Amino acid sequence: MKQASINSAPNFQPYQIVCLEYENSRLYAEVIQVVTSRQVCWVRPLMLAVLPDNDANPLPVLYNLRQGADLVWPVSLFRPALDTEVIPLLTQMDAPNGPITDATEAHRQLTCFVRQVWQVYKSEFQAS
Repeated sequence: MKQASINSAPNFQPYQIVCLEYENSRLYAEVIQVVTSRQVCWVRPLMLAVLPDNDANPLPVLYNLRQGADLVWPVSLFRPALDTEVIPLLTQMDAPNGPITDATEAHRQLTCFVRQVWQVYKSEFQAS
């Protein structure tokens, strides 16, 4: 899986959905504000999609992060999320047997994801 690109700094707008990819996980978040002077993006996480390691089940495991904390991260780590990838996931989020909504498990998964991305891209965080 493609990792986040740190070479580009897109011009995000409030309410835009963005994605941060790392290994087999994708964090989808809504842009709240971009602080261009610091090249950081204030985002509100919506969901974490974790793709399975095997090809037997191609559907990602979704974690509902809508009740969690916001993040302020380097804008260069995000890319615009495509409608064709987000709409099916948002539909799954609202399905009765949809995402894992247990707040404790969702928070644990997000914390693990945040820690991994931070360790790999430490220099991006120090620059902002």
